[in-house]
Amino acid sequence: MEPIVITGIGVVSPVGIGHRSFWNSLLEGRSGIAPVESIDTSGYRVHNGGEVKDFRPQDHDVDPTWGRASQLAVAASRLALADADLTGAEGDPLRWGVAMGTTSGEPRVIEHFNAQFVNEKLADVGPELMTFYPSHVIAAHVAEALAFGGPNTMIPAACAAGNYAIGFACDALASGRADRMLAGGADAFSRMTYTGFARLGAVSPDVCRPFDRDRQGMIPGEGAAVLVLERQSSARQRGARIWAEVAGYGLSCDAHHMTAAHPAGDGAARAMTTALDDAGVRPEEVGYVSAHGTGTPTNDRLETLALYQAFGEGARRVPVSSVKSMLGHTMGAASAMEAAVCTLAVAENKVPPTINFEQPDPECDIDCVPNEAREVPVGVALNNASAFGGNNASVVFRRVAS
Repeated sequence: MEPIVITGIGVVSPVGIGHRSFWNSLLEGRSGIAPVESIDTSGYRVHNGGEVKDFRPQDHDVDPTWGRASQLAVAASRLALADADLTGAEGDPLRWGVAMGTTSGEPRVIEHFNAQFVNEKLADVGPELMTFYPSHVIAAHVAEALAFGGPNTMIPAACAAGNYAIGFACDALASGRADRMLAGGADAFSRMTYTGFARLGAVSPDVCRPFDRDRQGMIPGEGAAVLVLERQSSARQRGARIWAEVAGYGLSCDAHHMTAAHPAGDGAARAMTTALDDAGVRPEEVGYVSAHGTGTPTNDRLETLALYQAFGEGARRVPVSSVKSMLGHTMGAASAMEAAVCTLAVAENKVPPTINFEQPDPECDIDCVPNEAREVPVGVALNNASAFGGNNASVVFRRVAS
């Protein structure tokens, strides 16, 4: 099978817009977590979030009437195309496709409808409710903005959705159903999401400190990340820079509980081993793991168990970091952003840190790259993601010889 490679990266994140700003911020350990500004949190016991505060749709040729998740997704797509030195006009637009992931779709549209209902203004509800709310509109808006007429799908697999979208895009390219694919994830900060996680008691009152003994939870965030994927022969033919190969992916479901992970980490471990098998990679060849790493007491402990199932005692050796310590949990965008992290780690032999780490936890006995980035050989990187519903997705990224 011909390799599928990454030739463009686009990111809109709480620590920077554009992959270079994003990457430099992560390597410097810069946090995007701050008091929430887009909603009133005075009624909550927690108040911090990972918002993209300097985003302006007009800076990215994005329709400002679309929902915020669509705006972030289109902006990230345009950034990815520019990074790939493509305009979208090359070749047959009917052979360009889009695969996106999300957790909440366009929740702010629903919140607006809810406000009108509460204020007895249902007569003012317009047709935009039906055209802007369903989650599939995010991928559809990307296609509309870029006039891409190939395969188009939205995978709402919650916090693992970005990795699912990358897998779908690779299959579309490998099967010959498309010539180029945009793949990633997007989610907007919303009262709905913030309330849900706050009521679950999953939000940290101060910072996110994954794998630390005193971790208290995650921090909700927002953003979008998109990769340009194409067959290696296509990239070579046009002289494109190749960031990395998507070498394989693995999916699994815990089939256990809607919000709690499998108590032995079985599902996450199966996703990892399936991805490594799909890529033809041995665990000892992996130079970096981007953890799901939410910072909740249970998730980090169970992800550690899963890593030991997949890597054996090698789980102590491989660097494993969580960029959610800096970005917050960007929901459906999270694994797409972390795919960008793995791509850049493979390309530049650098791994970002897990910040806010102070106290080791014997139940998280891994090398979490505490507080400072490293320069290490990363020929292969593994991106882990898990989600409500027990959905797990791992993707393997590999260096491509020039």
